Order: sequence, then structure tokens, then C-alpha cells
Amino acid sequence: MNNASPNQAAKQRAGSEEADWFEEWFGEDYLRIYQHRDETEAEHVVELIARVLDGSDIRSVLDLGCGAGRHSRALCERWWTVGLDLSAALLRIARREMPSDPYVRADMRELPFAPRSFDLVVNLFTSFGYFEDDRENERVLVCVAATLREGGTLVIDFLNASEVRTDLVPYDERVENGITIEQTRTISPDDRFVEKTIRLREPGKEYFERVRLLTAKDLQQMLESAGFAIVRRIGDYGGAEWSEHSPRTILFARRR
Repeated sequence: MNNASPNQAAKQRAGSEEADWFEEWFGEDYLRIYQHRDETEAEHVVELIARVLDGSDIRSVLDLGCGAGRHSRALCERWWTVGLDLSAALLRIARREMPSDPYVRADMRELPFAPRSFDLVVNLFTSFGYFEDDRENERVLVCVAATLREGGTLVIDFLNASEVRTDLVPYDERVENGITIEQTRTISPDDRFVEKTIRLREPGKEYFERVRLLTAKDLQQMLESAGFAIVRRIGDYGGAEWSEHSPRTILFARRR
């Protein structure tokens, strides 16, 4: 029996800085950076999901990588929803906002749910591709497949790797609540990751973020290997069909 905490378990498996960066980064400073990602945007994403899945029998939903719960709150207005995240800091905020909603702290590679627990799993705002070893990313999808009923749906809202490579903004800065936020972005030397350094100038804090540059084809292959079939590709939150120039890669995949 392994009594390690979710953080310890992640470090034992990954054994590298990947486990460290996302454990450090997803806290209250993360919300300061992304405060422009608001409840309205979350509602638009959930409306899109509901529109595409109109007519599906959805009774239970898992918000995988729920963060502070902005998507979970919108999902709960339509379906019974569980939010899961590794960040204790973000989950504290989620529980404070909606004390009656269920939130679970766990590693997405070790989902603590019985098989076939959910009709729908959503993974939104690029909450995937954090691990250097693609076998770890694939493990997430295998775990998700196990928690979905046959015919259930996984929705992944991911970056569009081709668009990131073409239109990468190397540097920007802005001021939020009196704090200057500097962001530096690069493509890793092996061309596998987009890497971002975030500096909060006034408090003198610095964070690192790294996400795997998985193309739509890469994601499709991973999903198919995990037992899914792609049923829809969408390129933005308005519902436009996906293309190489889309701002997002939003895949609807059905568990076979």
C-alpha cells in the first residue's frame, strides 16, 4: 500500500522538474496571472459542450484539472459534477466559492474513482500535456477511459500546437492590481514543449510553465490508443470547425 500524498506520488513517478513546476505554479499567483479568464468565458465553454452533446444522456461529470472551479461551477448548473485537481491552494478557493460542491484532490494519473463512474469528463484550458514522458500523458487518458461508461465522452480543450509555433509571442508585460507581470515564451530546443517564464516584478517571484506541443494528430493517436474515437473537432469557443490556424484544439472523443 502506498501512503504517499498526491504530490509525493507525482514526484515518485516523474522524478523530474515537471512534477515540481506544476505543484509550485498552480496557486493564488496563478489566479492573479489568469484573472482575465473569467466566469463568462467558462460559461461559454460549457454552453458549447452542452450544444455539441445535446441529446446525450449525461448524469455525472468529472472536471479534470478543475483549478479554482470556474468551469465546475458552470457545469454544476447543468449536471452533477465533481472537480479534481492536484493544487490544494486552488481547491481551497473552489470550496470557498461553492462549499456544497464535491472537489477531490488527486493526481490525474491516479484517478480515485470506480470504473464507469462518469458520463462526461472535461479537461479544459490546456490542463493536459504537463509531463515530459508521453507515457505519463497517455496514462491520464487511459485512467479517464476507465472512469467513463461505455459511450461516454471526453472533451479536451487544448492549445493548437501549429498556431503556437507560428504566432508565439516571445515577451509581454502588463500590470494587474499594481503588480507588473512579465511573461517570456520559448519553444524548447527539442521542439517538444512551449515554455513560459512568469515574473511578478514587485514581489520578486518567478514561475515556470511547460506544456507539451501535441498536435491534433498527436492527440488523436493518444486518444485512439486509450480506447477513444474522435467524434468532433472544434477550433474555438464559438464552435467553429478546427483548422491549422484555429486558436484552440477542442476534441470530443467517445469511449469505445
